Amino acid sequence: MASRDDRLEQLGYPLDRINPEAKMYAAVRLDGNVVYASGYVPFDGDRLTSKGKVPSEVSREEATAAAALCAANVLRAVRRSVGSLERIAYVIRITGYVNSDPDFTDQHLVMHGASQLVLDVFGEAGRHARTALGMAQLPLGSSVEVEMILRCKEDAP
Repeated sequence: MASRDDRLEQLGYPLDRINPEAKMYAAVRLDGNVVYASGYVPFDGDRLTSKGKVPSEVSREEATAAAALCAANVLRAVRRSVGSLERIAYVIRITGYVNSDPDFTDQHLVMHGASQLVLDVFGEAGRHARTALGMAQLPLGSSVEVEMILRCKEDAP
C-alpha cells in the first residue's frame, strides 16, 4: 500500500513543488498535536494558476481543480513541518474561500476539489468538517484559498 506522501505524488502533486516559507507568519503551527495550516492559494511552483472571479472569469470546474491544488499545497507545507503525512492521525477541518461573483452560490461545490484530494490521500482519516465561503476578493486575485486544521498522531512532535 502506498504511503500518503506517495499518494499525493501519484495524484499529480510532486512533493518538491512547495511554496517558500512565509516571513511574517508561520505557514504551519503546531499546538500540541494539533496542526494549524495557513491558507494557501493555487500556486504551482512560482505560478498562480487560477486568478479571478468564479464563475465569470474562472469556471466552477477550473476553480474546483484550483481548490485541489490549494489543498495539495497545504499538505506539502504540513509534510515539510512534520516530516511525513504518515504522522497525521486525521484531518479535522478544511476552510475554503472562493473569490465569488455576487450571485454565485456554489462555493461548496468548488471546495469539493479540496475535500476529494484529502480523502484520496488520507482515506477515512481525511473525513473532515468543512466550511466554504464566498469572498469579495482573495490575495493576489486568486480564485480560491484553502486552510486546514489536522491532528498529529500521539507520537508525533
